[in-house]
Amino acid sequence: ALWFNPRALDWGMLRPHRALREHRWHELITSGFLHGSLGHLLVNMLVLLVFGLTVERSIGIGHMLTLYVSGVVISAIPSLIRHADNPAYATLGASGAVESVLFLFIFLFPTDRIILLFLPVGIPAWLFGLAFLAYSLGASRRGGGRVNHEAHIAGSLWGVLYPLLFIPNSADHLLTLLGRL
Repeated sequence: ALWFNPRALDWGMLRPHRALREHRWHELITSGFLHGSLGHLLVNMLVLLVFGLTVERSIGIGHMLTLYVSGVVISAIPSLIRHADNPAYATLGASGAVESVLFLFIFLFPTDRIILLFLPVGIPAWLFGLAFLAYSLGASRRGGGRVNHEAHIAGSLWGVLYPLLFIPNSADHLLTLLGRL
């Protein structure tokens, strides 16, 4: 398994200090396709499966692939900036890109209910999104831990910005949703 190969992990994970100084720009992409554990990979792929199928049917395969790959890169940028001078910092995983897909789902279907495994009651997607962002912002400010909350936040925001920038009529969709409030 790839996550047990330390040389592959070191080659592909994002180390902002190294990437900036050695121009290892591939790390902005490769880090999004590496995972530190099987559990990390499975959670990301479960979220991608559950929400990605609906998003892909809604926006098409071309936009879905563009959203995902650009989400990998966009979600790496905060780490690149925040940890530019920290040679010990490294990050990997698809969570930022997966959050892009999840938040595009929330953008498209804000009133759909999301059921969490540990909370078997459906909550509106928009409420889940707000709660997730609030948690991620708080956790990012506290720091520590092994979760890249900045990637989650950037990926989430990209999931809302992407359709507004690149998918026709998305602004109309947003205005219609806001008009219902």
